[in-house]
Amino acid sequence: MFASLWESTGLYMLTWRETLMLCISFVLLYLGIRKKYEPLLLVPIAFGIFLANFPKAGIMDEGGLLRILYQGIEYGIYPPLIFLGVGAMTDFGPLIANPRSLLLGAGAQLGIFGTFIAASMFDSPSLSFTLQEAAAIGIIAGADGPTAIFLTAALAPHLLAPIAVAAYSYMALVPIIQPPVMKLLTTQKERRIKMKQLRKVSRVEKILFPIIVTLFSGLLVPSSLPLIGTLMFGNLLRECGVTQRLSYTAQNELMNIVTIFVGLTVGATANGETFLSLQTITILILGAASFTLATAAGVLFGKLMCVLSKGKINPLIGAAGVSAVPMSARVVQVVGQEADRSNFLLMHAMGPNVAGVISSAIAAGILLSVLG
Repeated sequence: MFASLWESTGLYMLTWRETLMLCISFVLLYLGIRKKYEPLLLVPIAFGIFLANFPKAGIMDEGGLLRILYQGIEYGIYPPLIFLGVGAMTDFGPLIANPRSLLLGAGAQLGIFGTFIAASMFDSPSLSFTLQEAAAIGIIAGADGPTAIFLTAALAPHLLAPIAVAAYSYMALVPIIQPPVMKLLTTQKERRIKMKQLRKVSRVEKILFPIIVTLFSGLLVPSSLPLIGTLMFGNLLRECGVTQRLSYTAQNELMNIVTIFVGLTVGATANGETFLSLQTITILILGAASFTLATAAGVLFGKLMCVLSKGKINPLIGAAGVSAVPMSARVVQVVGQEADRSNFLLMHAMGPNVAGVISSAIAAGILLSVLG
């Protein structure tokens, strides 16, 4: 009887893979709680990994709690809802005031297409990726979890677990990954450049902006409309001045609920039995490389604009072209102030940052149109 009882426990059935994944969850919890690396993302993801790696718990089995919630990712429900909340929380004023920021956001998306090309070149019996799988891997470079989930669910749903974990983890680790790249590609003099204050944007401009962006995106890249449309709808609720209650709900209750569901279910896909494989490890490595490439491309575009503007643009703001809002913009502010305590780049970096959100969604729409 005692032998049967022992053999039914999780301790008896625990494998080295599950043990390793539990240790990884503890590390992520430490980074989220102690180091405060985007805890709203990292803590739910880490706890989802923690829950998914108890032997025979069945929390992600058919009919299990997190499996039921996971359907929101499989059917592409959560990403547009997150974009709705992001739109309601975001001030597009810096982008409207400085439209050149759109070029920096678009430049950072070169990481997506560079990684797509690199992943598609893997061609060996032990490891290879189809064009659809390569596109899903490439979208990690956008540092945009909802977009990564949206595109992967459509093109390569079997890779949803490693790509979603990679995308959200790298979003949370922006303060670690980006600063070394930014400092490597810029000089102390460039980091000290102070930019003049942005012009005041009128209410009419802020109302027209989401409508115009939705119109052009829907006509040019219809596949991007589920993301761009909800992003701009959320922003319209914020700016029109007559839907404050709806805007508040999108920013708070809706956003918080969906973030909990996404974090837990994304983390719960990282089961040791399926997650620790050569393909998954390669995807994580390519994801880190793609995010680094996107940051570098944004900074290099920033340096080009610095030269063209005769030193009026700080190239650091190009790093915010990845769509990790507002983490990347805050990192730009921190790195800029390390060079000069009186330098304030946050609002200037928000322009490329929100441009990155729009650009990554359009890039996903283009890939979906061509490969879907």
